[in-house]
Amino acid sequence: MQLYNKLSAIERAALIDEAGKDRLTISFYQYFKIENPQLLRDKLFLEWNALDVLGRIYVSYEGINAQLSVLSENFFALKDQLDTISFLKDIRLNVAIEQHNKSFLKLKVKVRNKIVADGLVDATFDVTDIGIHLNAVEFNEMLANPDTVCVDMRNHYESEIGHFEGAVTPDVDTFRDSLDIIEEDLKNHKEDKNLLMYCTGGIRCEKASAYYKHKGFKNVFQLEGGIIEYTRQVQAEGAENKFIGKNFVFDHRRAEKITDHVVSNCHQCGTACNTHTNCANEGCHLLFIQCDVCSEKMENTCSIDCQETIQLSYEAQKELRKGKGNSNQIFKKGRSEVLTFKK
Repeated sequence: MQLYNKLSAIERAALIDEAGKDRLTISFYQYFKIENPQLLRDKLFLEWNALDVLGRIYVSYEGINAQLSVLSENFFALKDQLDTISFLKDIRLNVAIEQHNKSFLKLKVKVRNKIVADGLVDATFDVTDIGIHLNAVEFNEMLANPDTVCVDMRNHYESEIGHFEGAVTPDVDTFRDSLDIIEEDLKNHKEDKNLLMYCTGGIRCEKASAYYKHKGFKNVFQLEGGIIEYTRQVQAEGAENKFIGKNFVFDHRRAEKITDHVVSNCHQCGTACNTHTNCANEGCHLLFIQCDVCSEKMENTCSIDCQETIQLSYEAQKELRKGKGNSNQIFKKGRSEVLTFKK
């Protein structure tokens, strides 16, 4: 019985090209008390592998968080399979605004302690006691209210390339970092302000809404389905779009263009740019914003040192990587000192 992915990304990409079939990138989440996450994990892998699903899925005692790609022809088969699971029946599936057949190249279903890492150790915190969900039109109305504070619950490298007009964009590296900062900043407005939150697909601000209610905030609201569902609704209904720029996504696409606004800059030369890349040096792999000119000049690397490194043989590069930790923890997604124009 195959319970783990056995193909490399290169092999999978070749199969996708050979098949020549369209795929859909979708996401969903659900907070729910799962008694045996490992059992559900194995069930999902077996059934989704058979449907040629690819993606990154986390299962925990508090629920499920799924970002995946499926053959368009298998979409309804996937939906039918989800409907057989009681707490996922009729779950809203966020369909990506921009599609790409290679958004995911492996099927990874992992058991985690939490589907959203929050750093909280509080047995009295009920993650299901959430704030009020708002659709796109309701969100726009709340956003225009002078008694509203709108907070982006994403990380700095996400909000840097796109955000809602007038939103507070905390300069944080992780979701857990933002919780205490926002509470401290708004501690004197727990009753007289509307706390309005949003994120990519809704999962982070849903947990945040429960957390802030737990902390005594009286008027807590969140954008249902996040930026992805908001964009779908404003396009379908002809509503005013208050989001500017790109929506950062955690797959090979890296972002979806929502509007033509460019609100960020190249981290190397400072020119207007909103294209994220990962440093071509595998020993670095830093996520940063790089324009086409710098990309060509620096060969998709973040620094002269990394550019020199990629000229070495594969074995020499591998030797240099020995004993080094995860670069994303070291460089904090674009905060490296080698970047002159970082946020």
